Amino acid sequence: MSLLDETLLERAAALLAALRPRGLTVATAESCTGGLVSAALTAHAGSSATLLAGYVTYSNAAKTRMLGVPPPLLERHGAVSAEVARAMAEGALRDSGADLAVAITGIAGPGGATPGKPVGLVHLAAAGAGAPLQLYHEVFPGDRAAVRAASALRALAMLARQAGV
Repeated sequence: MSLLDETLLERAAALLAALRPRGLTVATAESCTGGLVSAALTAHAGSSATLLAGYVTYSNAAKTRMLGVPPPLLERHGAVSAEVARAMAEGALRDSGADLAVAITGIAGPGGATPGKPVGLVHLAAAGAGAPLQLYHEVFPGDRAAVRAASALRALAMLARQAGV
């Protein structure tokens, strides 16, 4: 196991420990990370008290069907956009009944880049718990595994911030 994997698991454990006593629940909506955030959370016993749902919506059709992302939004902005990340987070929050939701959509590589959207570009959104919605984007460096791991770490940090912990 690499240091990054250990860091991801440690951050997931810390988030669970902070949310559990407050009774806050979480949903994830993941595209390029393929469930990595949910996997990090569920690696810990007792996570079912906090994680209500994890949506892996890799295709545009799944984003629409499972999270209610409007097709015109996908057509206008593309799947890798702040607008779609926001719609994914809002859909996960609404459909899961969780207190908090985080969404991730990006281009992990090595292919998939388009003009203006390079490999490593990731958009994230966190919603819920009475705090203003957060949006974040970054072009993460490294290979596919590095982009996915960095995205998952950022998602956990955004959930913590959304919860005020």
